[in-house]
This record gives sequence, structure tokens and C-alpha cells, in this order.
Amino acid sequence: MKTLLSAVLVCFTIFPAFSQILAVPTKEVQIKTAVLAAPEEKQSDARVLGYDESGELTELRKGSNEMICIADDPNAKGFSVSCYHVDLEKFMKRGRELKKEGKNFQEIFDIREEEAKSGKLQMPRDGATLFVLSADPENYDVNSGNVTDTYLRYVVYLPWATAETTGLPLKPNAPGMPWIMDPGTHRAHIMISPPKD
Repeated sequence: MKTLLSAVLVCFTIFPAFSQILAVPTKEVQIKTAVLAAPEEKQSDARVLGYDESGELTELRKGSNEMICIADDPNAKGFSVSCYHVDLEKFMKRGRELKKEGKNFQEIFDIREEEAKSGKLQMPRDGATLFVLSADPENYDVNSGNVTDTYLRYVVYLPWATAETTGLPLKPNAPGMPWIMDPGTHRAHIMISPPKD
């Protein structure tokens, strides 16, 4: 028994990707949990992206409405799924590409800012919403896909918007108050974080 346990530990140590492969939930669980971030009436027809056995992001389900949902990253701490309007997909996809290339947050920001200004990267003209649902790891069952005690926050992307053009403050002055982040940039967005119980 000790020999078997030692062999397993060696696999996790020498081949960390092996442990990641074991952590990827089933396609059904990923779809079930990913769509929880979307408004209820949008869940059944949303496109879903999730992770294959090698940990690569892939399409798990085609969609027929305007929402795209992303399953929980099995290699990230805690539980977090998101859904966003299809008009944000070019922005989101470009961010994923740059992250995969090893770019850090500021590099990704700067590259997308330049590309958005030049017109190479198309941003939503009329604003687009992102929903993010999170939970502590102990409240997520990877086998059944049951998640409890979740927290939902909202982000509305309004490229190039400012505090002056929207009337929003640069920080929340009260619990749950909307405010604008990254004003005047391609990534300008309204943050709405409801108070936690």
C-alpha cells in the first residue's frame, strides 16, 4: 500500500499535469455549473466553453442565444464561473490568447488597448454585460455539480466611458453601489457587487 501511495505522489510531483487531468469535472457537470452565472431564462440556450482532459479550454456546447458561459477552471482556487454577451467574445478570446502566450495583466491590457484604438480589436458599441458567480471550494461538489452559498456580481462593459459621461463614481460610496473602473479605456466597465449577507 505504501509503495502504491509513493508511486502516486511521485506522479503528482514529477508530472503535475497528471493531477490537473484528474481534477477536470465531467462535461455535464461543467455545463450544469457554467450556466448558473447567466440569467435563468438564458441558461438553456447559452454556448458553453469548458475544459478537456488536458486542461485546454474548448467548446462543450453550442449555443443559440447571445450568451457565452465559461466553466470553472479546475486549476484555479475556489469556484468561479462566468457568462457574458457574445459581443465581448473577441475581447475575451484575445485576452485568453495573450495569457496563453505568457503575457501578464498589464501587457494584456496595453496590447488590447492599442488594438481596440486601432480598430483591430472590436469592442461592443452599446455596452455588454458579464455575470460572475463564485463560491468557496468547500461549497462546490465536483462530482454532482451542486454549488451552494454562491455570490453573483455584475460587470457592464462600456468602452471609453468615463465618470463624466456616465455620472458614476470611481469607487463605491455605499454597499452595492455601481461604480466605473478603468474609465476612458477600452476596458471601461461598470462594477456592481451586491453586499454579501
